[in-house]
Amino acid sequence: MNKRFLTSLLIVFVLLDTALTFWQSRQLPLDGDLVVIVFPAPWYTQVLQDPFGWAVLTKNAVYAGTNRFFAHAAMGVYWKQVPRLLQYVTTPIESLYLASALFNTLVQLLVLFALAAYVWLGGGRHQGRWGFWVAAALLTPLFQIDGFYQQMGVTNAAITYTFFYAFPCGLLLLLLWPFFRAAREGRPFQLPLVRLVLLALLMVVIAFNGPIATAAVAVLLLGIGLYWAWQQWRRVIVKPAESQVRRSNWLSGQALVLLALLAGLSMYSLYIGRNNSENSHIHTLGELYKLLPTGVYLELKHAWGLPLLLGLILLNAQLIRRLLPVSVEREWSLRSLQFVGLFAVVFIVLLPFGGYRDYRPYLVRGDSILPVILGMMYAYGVSTYVLLFQLRNRARNVYAVVVALFLAVFVYADATPKLTYNNDCERWTLDQLARAPETEVRISPLCNLLSWGTITDPGQSELQGQMLQYWGITSRPKRYYQ
Repeated sequence: MNKRFLTSLLIVFVLLDTALTFWQSRQLPLDGDLVVIVFPAPWYTQVLQDPFGWAVLTKNAVYAGTNRFFAHAAMGVYWKQVPRLLQYVTTPIESLYLASALFNTLVQLLVLFALAAYVWLGGGRHQGRWGFWVAAALLTPLFQIDGFYQQMGVTNAAITYTFFYAFPCGLLLLLLWPFFRAAREGRPFQLPLVRLVLLALLMVVIAFNGPIATAAVAVLLLGIGLYWAWQQWRRVIVKPAESQVRRSNWLSGQALVLLALLAGLSMYSLYIGRNNSENSHIHTLGELYKLLPTGVYLELKHAWGLPLLLGLILLNAQLIRRLLPVSVEREWSLRSLQFVGLFAVVFIVLLPFGGYRDYRPYLVRGDSILPVILGMMYAYGVSTYVLLFQLRNRARNVYAVVVALFLAVFVYADATPKLTYNNDCERWTLDQLARAPETEVRISPLCNLLSWGTITDPGQSELQGQMLQYWGITSRPKRYYQ
């Protein structure tokens, strides 16, 4: 077939999946953290007044969200402005769900296209625009809103978690791109001054966006440091091949300075994050490590999406070793699989140092291991891409059928136009609240409204009532109870 026609088909496939993502996200209810962060509640004001946690250093202060300023600020700006802008074309109630769906979809596209670019470059980038869209089509079905969402969802059913987890991970992928590109192309990392400044500013944003991206940075930099040290040792003991010399040359002075800055910001962020009052619990580190194997087991047992992805990655590794001739792409894909495997092990082993929450009792969950899931997506993508373009004749045809069946499973699992867990009850409750003449309204006990639990005391809905008035859903502040 003509490559232009095939590229068009791939683009249509990605667009249709994105449209489904938007449609599904529009059905999701609003979570219980949204209002207290956006309004904000009194216990979230200090993080907005102290963006870089100086009070932790100078006074050993303990408060909520010590290293999460930009996540809180981004939510506040977005949810105070976007729903009101959308109200020029839709109703106040609908504007909330459109705003939520819009952000979920944009973050998914950010992560998808970033990963596709990594896969495309890692796989050789010989196929031009056609190759990029092949990479995007390989990855698109893995983004689940229904199906295997609980196990490996990237964006979250709770929009707050998309802001705090998927969004900073997407920004981290953007940040690491010039480093990845220099390493893959075997050339010194060199950027103009303006881009260096922008990268440094992006590092600050990521470092103070919560622990998920900074923890991933810490593990990545540890891996880069150990690999660099190993390369230097080999240079002393064994004369390296010319290709090996070129590959290590990407660590230029610019790269080392930027990576050192990133390391410093991340370690500082993790340090002040120890004083986050939301991290408090009664478990010792030893007890948390005893919980970790159960968490890994439950995460893999929960559904068969993640085991299926892991199985194909392992199959790809064997096929690349046994069937592909020696090439730069073969070597890069194998080293990518090894690095992702080591990254996953180290990241999960370090989870007890900050991954515990009462609602996440075994530490391992789709949100807490999101960097690992994204790493697995890249490992699957680059190994599959290399095999599809380097296998020949019957072997490639058979392998293409295997990949098609694999993708069909994920498409089928997530192809749900109407979610079971939806916002129908919540929409009805908001409409009831908007129409009620009272200032204290009894609402349905069948669903929670902007809270994680049932509200039995009208005083517990004070902030929610003020936020609903700000959004234009009610004409005056109304409290409610169930």
